[in-house]
Amino acid sequence: MDFNVSENTRLISESVREFAERNIRPHVMDWDERQHFPRELFGQMGALGLLGVLVPESYGGAGLGYEEYVEAIVQLTKVDPSIGLSMAAHNSLCTGHILQFGNEDQKKRWLPRLASGEWLGAWGLTEPNTGSDALRMLTTAVDGGDHWVLNGAKCWITHGNSAEVAVVMVRTGDLLDSHGISAIVVERGTEGWLQGRKENKLGMRCSETTEMIFQDCRVPKENLLGQVGDGFIQAMKILDGGRISIAALSLGIARGALEAATRYAGERQQFGKPIAEFQGISFKLADMATEIEAAHLLTMQAVALKNAGEPVTKVSAMAKYYASEVAVRASTEAVQIFGGYGYTKDFPVEKYYRDSKLCTIGEGTSEIQKLVIARQLFKES
Repeated sequence: MDFNVSENTRLISESVREFAERNIRPHVMDWDERQHFPRELFGQMGALGLLGVLVPESYGGAGLGYEEYVEAIVQLTKVDPSIGLSMAAHNSLCTGHILQFGNEDQKKRWLPRLASGEWLGAWGLTEPNTGSDALRMLTTAVDGGDHWVLNGAKCWITHGNSAEVAVVMVRTGDLLDSHGISAIVVERGTEGWLQGRKENKLGMRCSETTEMIFQDCRVPKENLLGQVGDGFIQAMKILDGGRISIAALSLGIARGALEAATRYAGERQQFGKPIAEFQGISFKLADMATEIEAAHLLTMQAVALKNAGEPVTKVSAMAKYYASEVAVRASTEAVQIFGGYGYTKDFPVEKYYRDSKLCTIGEGTSEIQKLVIARQLFKES
């Protein structure tokens, strides 16, 4: 593995850091308290190239790779994990699905608007009664001649109410048939796509999470991605890349928590000296830093495989699983180092603490990642 950071990545890191400090940092707690989703910010992010990082320039994107993509997520997330989450979901799920499985006409139709930030994307797989058990989904698409007719509901959807376009997994065949699910793109304004309830969340509060409801929603036949029955297989491949996104999100949270805790430990005086000089505190910081480096290396291994077009299922699951657990541990220890101040909203670590838990749940829980890893091990044996 090449451990040298490319010039492109360094430039993107600096650019995104400056953007986040200027446009996001002043609003973090206000947005969090109000659960305000700053839709206007994403137009600015699109102009910076952050909403089409992996999209080729021919479709209006930045045409970059996963190394640059991960670094952009990390820098956004260190300032506000909610914004990092929304950026990652837009890129790796909706936009990534169309990029990977859309035909040429579909790519030309949707990718330029998504990459520019004119349109925001959503991705619908989860339902009220089917999370990891996606083959039992109940949302259906029935052949209506020149249209598909969609009925059902999706939940826990990032940008479910604000997105202008969504890739939705629907059942077009038999229950439990992995070839009985299809992926269909639905545009906002389509009759029958209704806004659903917005979730009141513990963390990631300014990243919009809602239901999507479909009632006799008529979608043109040409909005089908790939062939009828390809949707579940497509979704599993999209989630392989999505796990790298969550690993990057986790790294951003963990690094933000470590940086805040290190600064505080150097400034906070007790018993006549900085608390960083006490072994109990310094060992916490050492453990946090070591685990973060290990998570980073595992994530970059997944990045290298993804950029090379190699199978990434096992390593991306490992990166997502380990990095997300590290984010929770690092943010927990950061709160402990801050003591009583860490429990208040006047200091940044309580937000990292709340936001971090999503990383062990979203796009497959830690337990599901272990199942994925174990299955891959048996396949390789």
